[in-house]
Amino acid sequence: MLPKNGYQRKRNLFDPKSPQPFRLSRSRLENFLGCPRCFYLDRRLGVEPPGIPAFTLNSAVDALLKTEFDLYRRQKKPHPIMEQFGVKAIPFIHPQLDEWRENFKGVQFHHRETNLIVTGAVDDLWVDPSSGDVFVVDYKATSTEGRISLDQEYRQAYKRQMEIYQWLLRKNGLNVNAVGYFVYCNADKSKPLFSSKLEFSIEVIPYEGNDGWVEDAVLRAHRCLMGPRLPESAENCEYCQYRRLSFSMENPRSEASAQGELF
Repeated sequence: MLPKNGYQRKRNLFDPKSPQPFRLSRSRLENFLGCPRCFYLDRRLGVEPPGIPAFTLNSAVDALLKTEFDLYRRQKKPHPIMEQFGVKAIPFIHPQLDEWRENFKGVQFHHRETNLIVTGAVDDLWVDPSSGDVFVVDYKATSTEGRISLDQEYRQAYKRQMEIYQWLLRKNGLNVNAVGYFVYCNADKSKPLFSSKLEFSIEVIPYEGNDGWVEDAVLRAHRCLMGPRLPESAENCEYCQYRRLSFSMENPRSEASAQGELF
């Protein structure tokens, strides 16, 4: 039996016997890729991992960028930043764009084979007026010195994020270009005075995605949820490492039971 505590949920749990479709967000699919055991604990057994503070400054940058690009969307003109970085596109107009941007709705696709409704909320979409190709756009905010690189380890999740969005939009019938764009807003920390404002430099970074892995990941996540037992932990999962270490310290004579299938 699982302990009843503040981390245990009772709603939106996967039931292998239920005929109802189950919503699986892009972020939860990423969690599965990170650690199947934590994913199973969360989506099947209702034990959520500890939360992290909301990145409210990043959210503010996202909101401001959306407002600014929407201005050019209404005008059916390219944003100057597009022209600066040689992107031949304009902000995309689509009747579902507001819904696709909304958290807890987003772009949705009912994967019939697994009966999972895979979802993901995009930041923006651009379109090439001549070809009709749609580009997935993701806003990012940071504060770092030097040129921003997508090759850093933690940014590999950003690439997968974009590829899931590309997959979802293709499943919704859009002609999605393999190239997507990260709009990076980099806050300048070198100013001598804060003066109650942050100044950003903006960089548009193209990324050629490949969504060929997404279908298999959805199938594997579903098999994980259907299983009767907890799967193995990912080797580098910090949550699992912490649980095992804390259990062994608190119960030195029962350390072996920490490797059992259920807690």
